[in-house]
Amino acid sequence: MNVPASELARYADIVFDVAVPVLAGDRVLINGEIEHAPLTRALAEAAYARGARYVDIWYFDPYARRSRVRHAGQDTLGEIPSWLDLRNEELGRECGVLINLCGLATPDLLSGADPVRAGLDRMPRMPSRQRIQLGSLVRWAIVACPTAEWARAVFGEPDEARLWESLRPVLRLDRPDPVAAWHERIAELQARAGVLNGMGLSAVRFEGPGTDLTIGLLPGAHWATARLESARGHVFQANLPTEEVFTTPDHRRVDGTVRSTRPLVLNGSVIRDLELTFAGGVVTEVRAGEGAELVRTHQATDVGAARLGEVALVDGSSPIGRSGITYLETLLDENATCHLAWGAGLPPGVPEPLRGLDAAGLDAAGVNVSTVHIDFMVGGPEVTVTGIGPDGGAIELLRDDEWQV
Repeated sequence: MNVPASELARYADIVFDVAVPVLAGDRVLINGEIEHAPLTRALAEAAYARGARYVDIWYFDPYARRSRVRHAGQDTLGEIPSWLDLRNEELGRECGVLINLCGLATPDLLSGADPVRAGLDRMPRMPSRQRIQLGSLVRWAIVACPTAEWARAVFGEPDEARLWESLRPVLRLDRPDPVAAWHERIAELQARAGVLNGMGLSAVRFEGPGTDLTIGLLPGAHWATARLESARGHVFQANLPTEEVFTTPDHRRVDGTVRSTRPLVLNGSVIRDLELTFAGGVVTEVRAGEGAELVRTHQATDVGAARLGEVALVDGSSPIGRSGITYLETLLDENATCHLAWGAGLPPGVPEPLRGLDAAGLDAAGVNVSTVHIDFMVGGPEVTVTGIGPDGGAIELLRDDEWQV
């Protein structure tokens, strides 16, 4: 990795000082790919220095996944070994720390593979990991790690140093005090969420080239940020970087068509020019320049996989948005512009009166329940986002990538 060890150490400090503070005696799980090893080691050093009891590192090899998609029996592709679930469940019982590294070494490794077979194998995404994250049973964060092949996908050459230089301002590592800069930004986002909560919106509408989509919101819709609280009261920051405010919509009230404004990497393939049509809250048509069948397979995972679970608003003022770079990595691209997600609704965006309901109760109340959650980008300068107020009046929220409220 062409990133100085001192820079990785500073980055690890931000992860544990801003995203997931480690307490003495904590167990820490880190999930990544082999190419992420230099950052993983810096994280392990920083965690142990803060008193961690044990740091467990799991490396996933996408090439082995490609072999599985090519050769394994189709009826076995959805299986996940029980011992991997036990690892997540044990951490959830202890309310430990979970770090998921992103920045694929091979963003398009499965391009050309059978899309149905590729869609059936969702590793390394696991429902057990999603459960402990959505339930805030752990302190968790998704953190980006540069790799040479990720740089090749973004810049056309494996210039890892260039990729890292583009990430430094995104991570606030170019600031004299990155931790203070992050706390300032998080406070700004929380204030923005407060403004939206005070508006009492009943729906939001996205309009732009190929897009006219109206999304109903839950009664008393709650806008939140990625600043969360664990089941045991630990405050943590789920994404680093983060630039979004989001809510969980009413999955029953989504109608119209939406066109993605950035490519999406899904299950080892790049989905380009994605368009989804919704009627009565359900995806009724999937179109794409590349990867439509993969999306259809993924959205057939369960009933909720073809419904929306998140609406996130992001303006263009962040370092990611200003960079003009499409990173082909959801953590970065979703924090450059507005995005939606098919699959599970996010508990922080659920109004307080509904939070104690079981899965059946949530579904009946309009909160989507699913074992998947996939973000895709739908915003940009050509997309206008309008809120529908409690009296039915329209209020512009975003135009030309700038907040209007």
